[in-house]
Amino acid sequence: MPDAQAQAAVQALAAQVLWSAFALAVVFGAVAQHTHFCTMGAVSDAFTMGDWARLRMWALAGGVAIIGFNAMAALGWVDAGKSIYAAPRLIWLSHAVGGLMFGFGMVLASGCGSKTLVRLGGGNLKSLLVFIVLGLSAFATLKGLPAVARVASVDRVAWTLPATQDLPSLLALATGAARGPLALGLGLALGGALVGWALARPEGRRADVLLGGIVTGAVVAALWWVSGVLGHLAEHPQTLEEAFVATNSQRMESLSFVAPLAYTIDWFLFFSDRSKLLTIGIVSTLGVVLGSAAAALATRSFHWEGFRGVEDTANHLIGGALMGVGGVTAMGCTIGQGLSGLSTLSIGSAIALAAIIGGALLALRWQVWRLERA
Repeated sequence: MPDAQAQAAVQALAAQVLWSAFALAVVFGAVAQHTHFCTMGAVSDAFTMGDWARLRMWALAGGVAIIGFNAMAALGWVDAGKSIYAAPRLIWLSHAVGGLMFGFGMVLASGCGSKTLVRLGGGNLKSLLVFIVLGLSAFATLKGLPAVARVASVDRVAWTLPATQDLPSLLALATGAARGPLALGLGLALGGALVGWALARPEGRRADVLLGGIVTGAVVAALWWVSGVLGHLAEHPQTLEEAFVATNSQRMESLSFVAPLAYTIDWFLFFSDRSKLLTIGIVSTLGVVLGSAAAALATRSFHWEGFRGVEDTANHLIGGALMGVGGVTAMGCTIGQGLSGLSTLSIGSAIALAAIIGGALLALRWQVWRLERA
C-alpha cells in the first residue's frame, strides 16, 4: 500500500477511535450527572452519614469493569501488559504517596477529576478553577520541575516482577496454567464478589445505583475494546511496530482524568501546532463535560455556582494541585487507577486505590477535627 494510502487509512481508523471514545465519554458524563456517581462522595457518604448506596454503585462499576476486561483478555482481544497499569516494574511507593496526595486533594476540591468535569458541565465555576489547577499541576509533574523530583525520588523505589503485574500473568507464571482461563476465572470471582456485595443490600438495588454502576463499568470495558481492539495496529505502516492509535501513552487506554486534563490544556493552548493531535484522553475529557451539561440541561438541574469565600477558594486551589501532582505520581485517579487500572487486576492499581481512599479518609477526619475545634 502506498504511503499516502496507508496514512489515510490510519487517520480514518483514528477518527473512528476518537468518535467512539467521545460517545462513550458523553454517556458516562450524562449518567454520572444523573446518578451523582462520585468516588469522593461515596467515601464521604459512608464515613459521615453511614450511607453506603454510592459506594455500592462504585463497587458495581468496578465489578462490571473487571468482568468485562478479563472476559476480553480470556478471548485474547486485550492484554493487560499492553496498558500502563501492568508493567513488570511495580513503583509501589509512587502509587502509595501519589494516591494519598490525590485522595486528600479530592476531598478539598469537592471531587476527583471525573467529578470535576461532571460538576463543570452542571455549571459549577469552582470546578473550572480545579480543572485548570489540576491540569497544570499534572502537566508539570509529567514534564516539568516536579517531574524531575518525582523521577529522582519515589519512582526510584520499585520492585521488578518476573512478569507483568496483573494477577493472571503472575499466577500463570507461578502455576504454569494458561493465562486466558486464569483471567476469566479471576475476573468472574473478584468482579462477581464486588457485584454481589453491591447488590446484597436494598440500597444497592435502587434504579439510580444500578444505572450508575452498570453503565460506568460497561463504559470502562467498552473503551478498553475501542483502544485495545479497534485502535490496535499489529504493524503501523510508518514505524512497522505495534501501535495503539490516538493515545498519549502509545499503549491501550481507558477512562482516566488526570494526565488527560493536562493534555487537553496543552492541546487547547497549542492548537495551531500540527503535532498536537486529539487523543482518547482529550476527547474523553471534553465528552464528559458535554454529557454532563446535556443531562443537567435536560433535567433542569443546571445552575451556576461560585465560591463561598476565601477559605473555599483556597481549599479548591490546594485540592486541585494535590490531585494533579498526586494523580500523575500514582499513575491515575479514582477512575484511571480505581476502575480502569483495577479492571486489569493490576497490583499497582490496588495499591493506588487503597492509598486514595486512605487519603480521602484522612482529609475527612481532618475536616471533622476542624469543625469540632471550631
